[in-house]
Amino acid sequence: MRTQPDFLARHVGKLISSSQRIAALTGAGISTKAGIPDFRGPRGLYVTRQYDPDKVFDIDYFLSDPRPFFQFARDFIGLEETLTPTHTHRFLAKLEAMGKLEGIVTQNIDSLHHKAGSKQVYEMHGSFWQSFCRDCRQEFSYPLMCKKLLAEEIPRCSCGGVIKPDVVFFGENVKFLPESYALAETADLLFVIGTSCVVYPAALLPTLTKGQVVVVNLDKVKISTHNPILEIQGDIDEFFEQVEAYMVC
Repeated sequence: MRTQPDFLARHVGKLISSSQRIAALTGAGISTKAGIPDFRGPRGLYVTRQYDPDKVFDIDYFLSDPRPFFQFARDFIGLEETLTPTHTHRFLAKLEAMGKLEGIVTQNIDSLHHKAGSKQVYEMHGSFWQSFCRDCRQEFSYPLMCKKLLAEEIPRCSCGGVIKPDVVFFGENVKFLPESYALAETADLLFVIGTSCVVYPAALLPTLTKGQVVVVNLDKVKISTHNPILEIQGDIDEFFEQVEAYMVC
């Protein structure tokens, strides 16, 4: 017999109320309602090939020809200016403000967790908020990089070096790995939200926690872990709106 979603929301609300150290792992699915297409979903950027990941996000290709990435970057930054956090972004920020949520590990580069008010956010794949010259390491702010993207096909530093946003490419090491592992290991409740859990090392986090794992995603997610897993397959924002209604803190 299938468990009703209303019961699941009530149960997750109770889990939150009884937990002391909550952590969250988030992926592109948490931001699709904000207007950002996901990457690996049925209509994701990798499936539709709107952008070729082998050209856009590969560090070796970037070093040989950065133009495909900067074409994506111009579109992404133009889109990002119009975005506002979703209900789930704001809900996680609320849990942190309540002292329930210890931190968020995100695979996203959209900075919507920060915009929602979350403080402890580990952006494993970086973001656009800082950029650096590949040669002299001079730092460029987000507003300045936006101007250079609009004015130059390939943004360059005064030294002549190519300026690269602080985004992790294929072939580069992720950021905040020790902090992310420590967060998962000490959590008594781990939310896995909007991610297919196929990209490592982020996909390892559910295997590290000793607490309950709650997976919320539109599509089916396969996680290899011995921990108890509660999986909710459906609209992420609608589910957390229900959860918030049942919380007793």
